[in-house]
Amino acid sequence: MMIQNRENWLQLNGKPLIISGPCSAETEEQVLEAAHALKGKIDYFRAGIWKPRTMPNNFEGIGKDALQWMKKVKAETGLQTTVEVATPSHVHEAIKAGIDVLWVGARTTVNPFAVQDIADAVEGLDIPVFIKNPINPDIKLWMGAVERFRKAGITRIGLVHRGFSFLGEQKYRNRPNWQIAIEMMIEYPELPMIVDPSHICGNREMLQEVAQKAIDLNYDGLMLESHPTPNQAWSDAKQQVTPRRAIEIFESLVLRDSRQDDDLVQNDLDLLRSEIDELDADLLQLLGKRMEVSKRIGHFKKDKNITILQPKRWEEIVEKFIEQGAKHKLSKAFAVKLITAIHEESINNQEKIFRS
Repeated sequence: MMIQNRENWLQLNGKPLIISGPCSAETEEQVLEAAHALKGKIDYFRAGIWKPRTMPNNFEGIGKDALQWMKKVKAETGLQTTVEVATPSHVHEAIKAGIDVLWVGARTTVNPFAVQDIADAVEGLDIPVFIKNPINPDIKLWMGAVERFRKAGITRIGLVHRGFSFLGEQKYRNRPNWQIAIEMMIEYPELPMIVDPSHICGNREMLQEVAQKAIDLNYDGLMLESHPTPNQAWSDAKQQVTPRRAIEIFESLVLRDSRQDDDLVQNDLDLLRSEIDELDADLLQLLGKRMEVSKRIGHFKKDKNITILQPKRWEEIVEKFIEQGAKHKLSKAFAVKLITAIHEESINNQEKIFRS
């Protein structure tokens, strides 16, 4: 069964899809207050009904009783509703309550057995399903989840980029790893991709920055957590904003035009891209020459019975690369990542020489 194109079921019309609401449904009053404040400004109202938590003593959601509050949201505001589901029973209760869209969370996407259970539960249903990226940066798990829902007959599938867990991360709660999400866009160009700045940032201060970057990268929309009194939220208080602030973020977004059918724009782009193509070819040629020198060094080390890795030399290379990169306005993180990849390829080549 063919997956429907984003335009067929989301009707974006050049505007980003907006999903907002509290991290958790805490009380009926809180849910309805948030929904009324967001009415007319968003496409879907979200609220966590079941909350997968790391520690069992943390608030794990109200459960199915809160679905009645979501029904009231729909009745009073006309907003469509969406909730996270992690088990077949969640699916059954959400469908029974008239929830319009389901989403699969990152802690579930990481488990193919759980994904399959949910896919089996929605088989035969005509309901959209958004799939968040798995916690760990494994694109195959994300792709696998898409394929499981596709095989279950779900034709309206969306993707949510919420960042990836990374030990030692300091800037973000979950590292964006934008390239992984971009690879998913390339693999599934017909699927909408939205960003979840709340879980990427883990704080309020960076939400607008990350949201704008996603729009600049041609994402289709945002899922942003908002709460009437975010400081008193029962879960993820630091990353939630008031509905008013959420609306300010939505309305401040600078929308970009992905015009591919404008001949003048396309011609200018083609000229610039041809320069990139030539530079890429030069880069590869230089890297090839570098690897040839690296192989000669490998033969020398083998003949002289010297170890492949020379820690002091490696430290010198990294320091020099960072310094020279800064002169060309390259970030330290990029310089380290680039030279590390080159160094790993050099080591691989020298190891082959040692084994020959």
